[in-house]
Amino acid sequence: MQQVALQWGMTGLIAGVDEAGRGPLAGPVVAAAVILDELHPIKGLADSKKLTARKREALFDEIRAKALCFSVAQASVQEIDALNILQATLLAMRRAVEGLRLSPKLVLVDGNRLPVLPMRAEAIVKGDSLVAAISAASILAKVTRDHWCLDVDARYPAYGFARHKGYGTAVHLAALQSHGACPEHRTTFRPVTEVLHGAMP
Repeated sequence: MQQVALQWGMTGLIAGVDEAGRGPLAGPVVAAAVILDELHPIKGLADSKKLTARKREALFDEIRAKALCFSVAQASVQEIDALNILQATLLAMRRAVEGLRLSPKLVLVDGNRLPVLPMRAEAIVKGDSLVAAISAASILAKVTRDHWCLDVDARYPAYGFARHKGYGTAVHLAALQSHGACPEHRTTFRPVTEVLHGAMP
C-alpha cells in the first residue's frame, strides 16, 4: 500500500498513534505510539485490519526491532465503564505517548479526535492507511489486544474470545446468554448490560 509522505515543514521526531478494541464487548482498549527510524524502513506497513494475522505478527516483531522507540498502553475495563469508551481510548493514547522513550515533536493520531498532549498533535482520518507510523501503531495495538484475547480465552473458554476477539458476534451473544457476563466484560455496553439486568430473552 502506498504511504502518503506528509510535509509538515518542521523538523523533529514524529510519532504515530492508533488504538484497537473500541468496539468489543470485553477487555481493555489498547493504544500504541511508534516513532519509526528512517534509516531502517519497514516494508508492508498498512492498516492492521487489512493484513492477515500472520503478516501482522511478522510486522509486530519487525516494528519492535526497528522502530526508534514504541510504547503500548491500555485503559482497563473498569476505566471504560467509568469514563465511556471514547474517553478511555483517549486516555490509553495519552498513556502510550507518555510511555515513549523519546519525546516526539509532532504526534499523528488516527481518526478525528485527539488526546490531551503537551506537544503538537494532528488527527488524520484513515491515518492507519496513509501514514507509516500510524500503520505501525495500529499493528502493535491490534496484535497486543489479540494476544490478550488468547490469554483470556484460556481463562474463560466458554465465551470463545480467541475466535471473535470480544466483538458482539452471534457466538459471543449466545455465550453471554448462556453463561452471563465474566469479569472482563464491559458492563456499560448494551448486550452486557441487558444480560446483567436480565433483559435478554
